[in-house]
Amino acid sequence: MESIGAEEARKRLPEILARSHRNGTVTIVTRHGVPYAAIVPVSQVAREAPELTGLRGSGRGCYGEVAAYVERLRDEW
Repeated sequence: MESIGAEEARKRLPEILARSHRNGTVTIVTRHGVPYAAIVPVSQVAREAPELTGLRGSGRGCYGEVAAYVERLRDEW
């Protein structure tokens, strides 16, 4: 893993992306020494990210009148 400032990362983005894809290198992008983002290989994200399909329908009932309005519109179509 390496750390790089945001301005330097902007200048070297193609190189950073290539290393991430080719070697699996993780790069932490910082601003004024504070970590802001990470560039990681897609394979790592797919392995570690939660399965979002399990959340389907979990927001039901959270939007009150707006949800009822949208549901009525769907029924019309």
